[in-house]
Amino acid sequence: MTNHLAPRIAEFYDRSTDLWLDVWGEHMHHGYYDPANPPASHTQAQVNLVNRVLAWGDVTDVRSAFDSGCGVGGSARHIAQRFPQAEVLGATLSPVQARRGNAYNERVGIADRVNIIAQDVMKVDRPGAFDLLWSLESAEHMPNKPELLDHFHRLLAPDGKLLMVTWCLRDTPPALTAREQRLHKRIQELYHLPPLPTIQTYANLAAKSGFQNIETDDWTNAVAPFWKAVIGTVFQWRSIVGLLKAGLPTLRGAWAMRYMTEGYRTGLLRFGLLKATRP
Repeated sequence: MTNHLAPRIAEFYDRSTDLWLDVWGEHMHHGYYDPANPPASHTQAQVNLVNRVLAWGDVTDVRSAFDSGCGVGGSARHIAQRFPQAEVLGATLSPVQARRGNAYNERVGIADRVNIIAQDVMKVDRPGAFDLLWSLESAEHMPNKPELLDHFHRLLAPDGKLLMVTWCLRDTPPALTAREQRLHKRIQELYHLPPLPTIQTYANLAAKSGFQNIETDDWTNAVAPFWKAVIGTVFQWRSIVGLLKAGLPTLRGAWAMRYMTEGYRTGLLRFGLLKATRP
């Protein structure tokens, strides 16, 4: 199935990636904020999130991984450096991200084990090739969730593991209120998203696709400080200049941050995790 949102998503990240790299660095995702052990920086919080997800997923060895919607490959490099035998393929819709990501790979000396391609995730055709499928804040962009879970199942080798982290809606019932529906719609429009499901919906779809050992979790409270930190950073003078250079799509994305914070504050948005294995 063709992702009708793909051209808009690619343009958004082509335009905004350089700004993000300048302000926050190579990890283009939430951070994990543990009140008992606060991170030394927001970028450290992002690294902490990757490590926490790997620990939650009981990942102790990786030989072949696919980073679905990898951005510039921050997670792909982290996995490759943590597991020296691992070969990692990352896919992003953005040619700018692929180019910048592969430059990072060269810089840290792992280009022989990490490769980032500018390609729709759904068109990656390597059945049974991976023992880890890593999807960190990218599944929300995919319009056909049943097809996505089927595709992930097909890419994994027997006993391979899926780790998915994604933006979700709160559980229903009760049904979304009219105000929640309006907020959901604004977030969809500004971040080029199809309707967001609940994490339980993902779990149900994973079971239908043939996955086993399915577990979910909700880390909303641990990542909620991220958006306040981003807003505080992006609207500094240096970043404002970068926003203006990046153009209207990036400006709209910056404006959308207020809706993300409202979504977390009101409980509409959840930060969901899913782990599962292919038998």
